This record gives sequence, C-alpha cells and structure tokens, in this order.
Amino acid sequence: MRKNRSAALAAASFLLLTGTFIAAAPSAYAGTPGSTRANDRNTDFNGDGYDDVLVGAPGATVGGHAGAGIVTVQYGGPSGMGTSRSAVFSQNTTGVPGGAEAGDAFGQAVASGDIDGDGYDDAIVGSPGEDLGTMTDSGGGVVLWGTPKGLVGTSSTGLEADEPANGGRFGSALAAARFSDAGDGDQFAVLDSVGLAIFQYEAAPAARSTAGTAKRLVRASRTDFAGKAPKAKAPEGATPKAATRSALAAPTGIQPLALTTGDYDANGFADLVVSGTSVGDEPGHGWSYVLPGTAADADPLPVLTLRGGPVVASGDVNGDGKDDVVTGEPHSPDDGGEWTTGGMVGVYYGSDTGPSGEPQWWTQDTDGVPGTAEKGDGWGADLSVGDSDGDGYADVAIGAPGEDIGTVADAGAVWVLRGSALGLRTTGVRDFNQDSADVPGAAEKGDKFGGQVSFTDPNDDGRFGLLAAAPGENTGDGVVWVFSANASGVTASGSWTYGAGSLSAPSLNARFGAAIDD
Repeated sequence: MRKNRSAALAAASFLLLTGTFIAAAPSAYAGTPGSTRANDRNTDFNGDGYDDVLVGAPGATVGGHAGAGIVTVQYGGPSGMGTSRSAVFSQNTTGVPGGAEAGDAFGQAVASGDIDGDGYDDAIVGSPGEDLGTMTDSGGGVVLWGTPKGLVGTSSTGLEADEPANGGRFGSALAAARFSDAGDGDQFAVLDSVGLAIFQYEAAPAARSTAGTAKRLVRASRTDFAGKAPKAKAPEGATPKAATRSALAAPTGIQPLALTTGDYDANGFADLVVSGTSVGDEPGHGWSYVLPGTAADADPLPVLTLRGGPVVASGDVNGDGKDDVVTGEPHSPDDGGEWTTGGMVGVYYGSDTGPSGEPQWWTQDTDGVPGTAEKGDGWGADLSVGDSDGDGYADVAIGAPGEDIGTVADAGAVWVLRGSALGLRTTGVRDFNQDSADVPGAAEKGDKFGGQVSFTDPNDDGRFGLLAAAPGENTGDGVVWVFSANASGVTASGSWTYGAGSLSAPSLNARFGAAIDD
C-alpha cells in the first residue's frame, strides 16, 4: 500500500490528448529519444547499441509478500543475451518508490523509451494491483531510469492516477514513443480500467535541482474510452469473409486493454493504438482506435477505428516504410459465425493516411497455417512483429496459450508467419510447441506456452530472434524460451530456456514472462 502522492505528478497542458488527435506545444529538441518506428526497438537501457530484454514476473514473492512482483533486465551484447549480465528490480529495491505488498503485481505490464532524452532508454513498469490509501487495486507504476550502467532504482519516479479509484488498475498497459515534438524525450501512455493518460518528462527547475532529486513527470489531460470513444465508420468488406468480420457497427466505446505504437503514415511521429473490446449493445468484440501523432503546428488528424483487438502489435510487414497494425482476437462472443472459433488475427497496412483498406484476416483454418481452429485455442492471445530473417519484411509471431497438444489441454503453441512485399504470407511458416523437435521441455497441461511472444535482436545482427513465454510452466513459476534466428528466420535449433531463478530472482509462482517488453 502507498499513500497518495502528488509531488512527482503535476497537471500540465503542454501535452494534450483529445478525442481526435495527439498534439503538443513546440519545444526545442535535445537528446536522442527512441525512434518512432515499431521495428526500431527502444530497449537500450545502457546506451551500448544493443537491445536489452525486460521481463515482468508479477506473481513473484518479495519480502514475504506473495504477488508483489518483480521485473528483470538482461543486457544485450555481441553474443546476444544471457543470464549473467542481468538485474532484478522490485518495489523493495533501493530508490524505487513504495514498498512490496501482496498482490501489487509489479511487472504485470512493461514498456520502454527514452523518456528524458538523455540517450539511455528507460523502463516503465506497471503495478495494477497497487493499493493506494484505502482504495484497493487502484494501481500505479514506476519509471526506472537508464544510465551508462543500465537501469537503476536510484531516483526512480512513481506513477499513479490523478483520481485513484477502487479497481482502477492504473498501469495495466503501457506504451512509449515520440508522439509529438514536445519535450526532450519520448512520451508514454498508461491505461487503467476506463481510459488513458499521457506522461511527459519535465526537467526540474534549477533552483530545485539537487543531487538525488527524482526526475519529474507531468501528466496530460485524460481520455476515457468506455462509452466515450470517438466514433468512426466501420470498414466495409470487399469479400464475404471480410464483410463478416466488419458486420458489427463501430462501438461508441471500448473497454481499453492494450496499447501499441507505430508510425503508420510515415510522418515522423508515432501514432498510438488503444485496443480493447466493445461495450454497449454488442459487447465483447475486438475494436481498436488509432490516435495519430502530429507536430504541434500541423492540422489535427482524425481518429481511425479498426475492427480487431484487444491484442495489438505493430511493424512494417510489407516493407513499404510504413508500420502496419496487427490485431488479435483470441476470444469473441459466439454469434454463430465461422470466425469465433479458436481466435483470429487481422493485419491493417499503413498508408499516407494511416492504417487503411480491408484487413487480411487469419485463423488456423487459413490455407497454409498449420493446425486446426478449435474453441479455446486463444490464437492471437499475444503478438509480436519483427524481421526474423533480415529480408526487410517484418514477420508476425502469434501465441496460442490455449492450444491443446495432442490430448494435453492448454499446453500452448507459437506460430511465425512471414512478411513480404505482398503482405503477410504462410510461405516458410513456422510453428513450435514444447513437443516440437529441438524445443526444450515437454507439453504439459496448463503451461500456456505462447502466453507472451516478443521479437528481439540483442546482438544487433539485423535478425530478430523470438522469446516465447509459458507463464504457467512449473505450476505457475513461468519460463521463457529463447529461439535464435538465421537467414531462414526463427529456428528451434539451439533454443534454450530460463526462469526467474536463472537470474537469482524469486521464482515460486512468479509467473515469469507474464509480460515481456515489445
């Protein structure tokens, strides 16, 4: 439990998020905040030029408090990532605000970006189970600042909602990128149960700047999406299947559940996608809203509405220089349609006006995709987009933690579909589970392999390997699989595993890998 804090969070108007666009007042640019492009990861916490890996274990026991949660970081290098160059953080780490309490779920969500523009990426960690005062599960978060030595707890900055509420679960989803030309670094977005807040770094006044003073963050105005989301026309299907997916009217609001960023119109500013499920007359269906980023002196751009969600990821699948939006709908209300079985994935391609046109829809019953769509598979429960073979086209990793392997229920599996100039294709498709050749372990009930997937390139060779987590492995301890990549893409050859214990962190019921920064 924490007492309400306000010193680090002050109301601000220089970064404004409205119902139709993201814009900010002009500001001189200094520093080197992360790229707006989804394929250019902002995960270099020590500034050495190699991507680092940030993993959440929200179930970990800290100081005797079950479910307090931890995050771990593994630093990349010429040989990639391992378990020796790593660090562990919790709310009991020196300098981290608050204190570890049962059920805080620190590490339930993670994100990264260069928030203060100093050339070292920073980590944002959500703790949606945080209690504030007398309010249960109000939620909170922490920014761990990057340095030449990597992430540190010293002077880390706490986050909370401006109006904490019971069950608000502030910090349940996070994303960071450069949405505008305000400030010296990236901005970052934080979800709670009904809406969105944007934060911007602001240097403390010189008179207040002293050694050890926490860096200041200020909060922009809030946007609520439940029942208040901006309206837009639902896409019309060009084919019977696409029309079936577009038959639902665009909702008046969504229950926001996930965030991603990408530069879908290639204007140099990141766009923010808020993805969730519809509320109102037709509840529970996946929808996403794209809030375009613009320069302060540019005309505002309209919000786009996309059928698909609540899982979402971004990357340039067709190599045209514009990021694409990939949505996952692992579960959908049963309306009698063929698309409600097993889960589905949609791809919207970027254009000069953002994600547009008819999406490509994929299921396990799509020609060329291994497997068969079955109720409960959860195909699309997590997604990641990255170029695994270095051909210039991003590939899409798809997790299905509810996939049965033979008679083993909910063992889980992962697919990788390949990008091309024509978009996503099944040529060279890969699929893995714990019974696949060269994959360590064995399929067991409830492992939920594929609960998280994340492309990463920690050795900077231009080929993104894949991390696949099974948070249910070892009765809830959680394990992450590491798949390398070669000229043919992701390969199981040489794959290996590690858990929280491998990093000298508490492992019992930790749900290690429940969140991986993407």
